[in-house]
Amino acid sequence: MIVVTGAAGFIGSCIVARLNERGEKNLVLVDHFEDGDLKATKDIRRANCQNKGFVQYIDKKDFLKSIVEDRLNFKIDCLIHMGACSSTTLQDAQYFEENNFQYTLKLAEWALKHDVRFIYASSAATYGDGRFGYKDDDETTRRCQPLNLYGQSKQKFDLWVLNNHVSDKVVGFKFFNVYGPNEYHKGEMQSVVAKNYERVVRTGKIQLFKSYKKEYQDGEQRRDFIYVKDAVEIVTFFVDHASINGIFNVGTGRSETWNDLAQGLFKAAAKSLSVEYIDMPEELKSRYQYFTQADIFKLRQAGYQNQLMNLEQGIGDYVRYLKNHSCW
Repeated sequence: MIVVTGAAGFIGSCIVARLNERGEKNLVLVDHFEDGDLKATKDIRRANCQNKGFVQYIDKKDFLKSIVEDRLNFKIDCLIHMGACSSTTLQDAQYFEENNFQYTLKLAEWALKHDVRFIYASSAATYGDGRFGYKDDDETTRRCQPLNLYGQSKQKFDLWVLNNHVSDKVVGFKFFNVYGPNEYHKGEMQSVVAKNYERVVRTGKIQLFKSYKKEYQDGEQRRDFIYVKDAVEIVTFFVDHASINGIFNVGTGRSETWNDLAQGLFKAAAKSLSVEYIDMPEELKSRYQYFTQADIFKLRQAGYQNQLMNLEQGIGDYVRYLKNHSCW
């Protein structure tokens, strides 16, 4: 039995879809539909779980209770923990502590106790401004200084893994800028592609943030953008290779600009490029990452050799979904 938490979310639902494509239906899906969620958000998240093959859905609170009380009534072979709050702007430290760190910690402790494979989501947000580079070696991980509470919550668990000497027993993924189908519920946390596709089609324009560093022209800030299909393939590689453990970057190893993204989106939408550069919110200026690029040597050394799509390829595939606003 494979358990996927965050199964109604972005990456989690795409993992479920890929496992189904591989013929795996012996799955337990874990998630939670918050009472405060807008109905439209709930409907989209529910749609992410529709037409999926699984044997049981469990609310995340009930699942955690079963874990803490050690009374699960089924055997788990692999626990893929993607459930977390991924907002980079939320300022509720207690919520991040409980929902991101403590929840993950309790699942990890249970998995280690019961010799269950544990795979969890970390984030490239842990790297902060990148002053120590983007290598996923233990020394760099220990030095990381995240710029927001989300990144800090992920960093805290990465450090728990290292400090408790269990990096040879679990797998953590530092996801870079993931984009693709099933992110429609994420509101402001959606990728720029998802948020702008309809605007590009309707108005023929896109807005990008101005740069406030002289070494970067407007729109030339750089990110390592990874298409969700590639990210999911990396996850399933580690599901299949239970002897390989550690904390790994999940990116392409290439940095591309927001202008590159705009060009790819306009090309896929068959529109002429038109970019407006707008002011960045004041609260974001001091916490903005101008450059990210995953060092994926460790991932390649672990045996993952699949080719990874560039922005133009990924956006082209994604736009085929966005035209129908469909789920994977």
